[in-house]
Amino acid sequence: MHISFLIHNAYGIGGTIRTTYNLARTLAEQHEVEIVSVFRHRDQPVFDPGPRVRLSHLVDIRKGSATYEGEDADHARPAKVFPEAEGRYGQYSELTDRRIARHLKRLEADVVVGTRPGLNVHVARQARRGVVRVGQEHLTLDTHSKPLKRTLRGQYPRLDAVTTVTEADARSYRGQLRLPGVRVESVPNSVPDPGLSPADGTGKWVVAAGRLAPVKRYDLLIQAFAKVVAERPDWRLRIYGGGTERAKLRALIDELDLYNHVFLMGPAHPLEPEWAKGSIAAVTSSLESFGMTIVEAMRCGLPVVATDCPHGPGEIIRNGVDGRLVRPGDPDAMAHALLELINDDDLRQRMGRAALTDSARYDPSEVAGRYASLFGDLVAHSGGRRLRGRVQRARGTLLSGAYAAKDAGSGAFGTGYAA
Repeated sequence: MHISFLIHNAYGIGGTIRTTYNLARTLAEQHEVEIVSVFRHRDQPVFDPGPRVRLSHLVDIRKGSATYEGEDADHARPAKVFPEAEGRYGQYSELTDRRIARHLKRLEADVVVGTRPGLNVHVARQARRGVVRVGQEHLTLDTHSKPLKRTLRGQYPRLDAVTTVTEADARSYRGQLRLPGVRVESVPNSVPDPGLSPADGTGKWVVAAGRLAPVKRYDLLIQAFAKVVAERPDWRLRIYGGGTERAKLRALIDELDLYNHVFLMGPAHPLEPEWAKGSIAAVTSSLESFGMTIVEAMRCGLPVVATDCPHGPGEIIRNGVDGRLVRPGDPDAMAHALLELINDDDLRQRMGRAALTDSARYDPSEVAGRYASLFGDLVAHSGGRRLRGRVQRARGTLLSGAYAAKDAGSGAFGTGYAA
């Protein structure tokens, strides 16, 4: 199969970008795969697409580049296809409308995958006849505004499938949008094996990572850690990431006299070596569309103490086995769970080993296998006559080969069609 991903900006840093590269690289082991970036703002991408994935862009916004288009007159005019209610609307324009439409009409792929709601609308409206149209949801339906939901309700019936990263969100799509004939499946993000020795659980460090944004509730984590330090002053907390909340968090650390115990480390890339230096990971978010950092920490052998917030943590963590789930917004509950693992070396190390084992289900080989099976079904179902025999052979190879999905169609990942 020829699989084409359409992404906002493949040259930046972010969860959607990272997981798209992970998926594309693995699918490219047996399929023809390309990533098409609407924008290009730097010469080289942060993440490596690998030798088999073709990377291209539609609009060059590199200032100083010979092909710079940021000051094109059409780029100053508002977009008409990309939905106004979408969060990235201000970056889109008549120029992007035209470039995306031309790309989709000329696309010779068997499957085209949009990676955010606005691009999914383009795919639904403009992909040429005969191409399987898939819209990925990397956030959640519940976080979208009412105007955006109305747009999706009107445009998504033209898609062949919608994928979400949690089963909870898939249920929301099936129940709220009611997309007759559109396949709605939950397939998680993938996280590769970090390729380093896992944490051994002996370091006296709690580690957290992510944007310093209000939704991550690092203020709650710092408050909880003040209670941890009162009992175990030999433990410390590192928080990796940058963002708008840094100054507020710095002030809170000083206010609680935690400047020798809580450290704002700034962004780190790669992050895996930093996870491996710790013994416990902490997540205090009020909302997670999936929980990439949870899986990243688990793949490095750390048990994770996380708030049981919508949507991801409860589908990733087995409470009491490979981590702990606590009530959102409760620093006492977070402190209690952290201290439980801090004060019990055997429990902490046992949970760390379980986290390492359980997180293997998010390996790119597993996730790519699920996607390849889905795409193959959709191509066959859509009447891709010229590919039907080839797709069936590819699926047979897939299911018996290097990245067969061991539990395809069952378990926490879920499957189903919208009612």
